[in-house]
Amino acid sequence: MSGFFSKLFGGGGSEKPVPAMESETYNGFVIVPKPINNSGAFNIAGSIHKEGDPDGPSHDFIRADTFTSAEEAARFTIIKAKQIVDQQGDRLLKQ
Repeated sequence: MSGFFSKLFGGGGSEKPVPAMESETYNGFVIVPKPINNSGAFNIAGSIHKEGDPDGPSHDFIRADTFTSAEEAARFTIIKAKQIVDQQGDRLLKQ
């Protein structure tokens, strides 16, 4: 019964880690989906870095959108990241 209340009120227990997702290259950038498990719902989250420079600057992002599976959240992370790249291009990684 206490497990029920922990889930209901967001307490107790650690979330299961989300398995690594496959990255995608788009317009010279590498998009790495990293969905966040939020009590069984998955938020859009990921990082973007320049192709060929995995240790260089990156742009991490999280969105409030939630999905029922990590795979679905990863798919929409890719879509959102492509929009970010299209809108900001090289300015994305300027410090």
